[in-house]
Amino acid sequence: MDTIDSVVDPLRAFSKDSIRLVQRCHKPDRKEFIKVALRTAIGFVVMGFVGFFVKLIFIPINNIIVGSV
Repeated sequence: MDTIDSVVDPLRAFSKDSIRLVQRCHKPDRKEFIKVALRTAIGFVVMGFVGFFVKLIFIPINNIIVGSV
């Protein structure tokens, strides 16, 4: 019986936590959605610039190290 309980108890706890999570979730209103969308867009832009500048710096360094053929 212990083996069955060791399998069923985590599943029961997971389902209980999942139900609690779904009950707490709500659809964001317009103000909250715009705030989240704006912050996500800012994050994309910042990460894009970081990637661009890293690439901009390392291309010449790589050409110096490897040597242009």
